[in-house]
Amino acid sequence: MSLRLQRRIELQNTQGIDMSPLLDVVFILLIFFIVSTVFVKETGVEVDKPQAISAKQLEQNTIMLAITHDNRVVYDGANIGLTGVRTVIEQTLSSEPRPVVIQVDKSVRSELLVNVIDEAKLAGAQSVNIATLKQ
Repeated sequence: MSLRLQRRIELQNTQGIDMSPLLDVVFILLIFFIVSTVFVKETGVEVDKPQAISAKQLEQNTIMLAITHDNRVVYDGANIGLTGVRTVIEQTLSSEPRPVVIQVDKSVRSELLVNVIDEAKLAGAQSVNIATLKQ
């Protein structure tokens, strides 16, 4: 009896730690974070945004456009120009309605900003916002 018990104890001591439950938990957490993450397409350019006291946090699911200091209109890292705004927004709004957020450099002419807002609204955007920094 004692030999049997001793053999059993030796067998338990030689076995390693079972890592299967730990791997299961890691994979479940990984799947949770992948599913719950919302990806926002950044514009891919640096813009010196103006400041505003009434600035609010962005919604997670938005269409981001940028107007750079050299008057380029950028979406997803590509210069789409003023003429490409309507097409891009129409295509992205076809899947689901989302607000449009425009990151505008401080030095951009207001005429160009108004034209981009106009194109976005003509493309069907319900809400067009301007990104600012909170003061």
